[in-house]
Amino acid sequence: MAGDPIRVGVLAIQGAVEEHLAALRRCGVAEPRPVRSTEEIRELDGLIIPGGESTTVGKLMERWGMDQAIQERAAEGMPVFGTCTGMILMAREIEGSDQQRLGLVDMSVRRNAFGRQVDSFESPIEVPEVGEEPVPGVFIRAPFVTHTGAGVEVLGSYGGHPVLVRQGNRIAGAFHPELTDDTRLHEYFLAVVRAHRRHRS
Repeated sequence: MAGDPIRVGVLAIQGAVEEHLAALRRCGVAEPRPVRSTEEIRELDGLIIPGGESTTVGKLMERWGMDQAIQERAAEGMPVFGTCTGMILMAREIEGSDQQRLGLVDMSVRRNAFGRQVDSFESPIEVPEVGEEPVPGVFIRAPFVTHTGAGVEVLGSYGGHPVLVRQGNRIAGAFHPELTDDTRLHEYFLAVVRAHRRHRS
């Protein structure tokens, strides 16, 4: 296993799938893969859940059994990185909604917390874990975190609200790093994936 290329997938139901795949390639991942089945989830070393419409993605994951497969692999330690919709789906609680979610991170989130599509914006986000230079934050109908439980580390905030968090091998961000040329958050996630592989082997 140690000499094999890492197997990182991007959940390919909706959203900026190709942009995440391209970012992974720029980080040196030889064959990042779009993921459309439970079988593919079970073969991964790490999974990215991209943006989209959280209610739709949640329903389709449930219909195809992908939610259970992700939860099972995450329970085994597989690293998961969710952006925007991915953050919403990874939350334990979604304010004002009983929609399907994965519940992978002990946090509450608020959907569309910064406004509608027309209110989209960019802002630099300080993330000391990846360096002194702020990362560019692209916020599109983005959520933010309203509550974190024990064991959840806040990696970055905007306007006093957490927008990038980590709990163990699970990372969730409100913004879209895949829509920029900055690959540091993808590299950070890949370091978590590689560390988990080393631990397993």
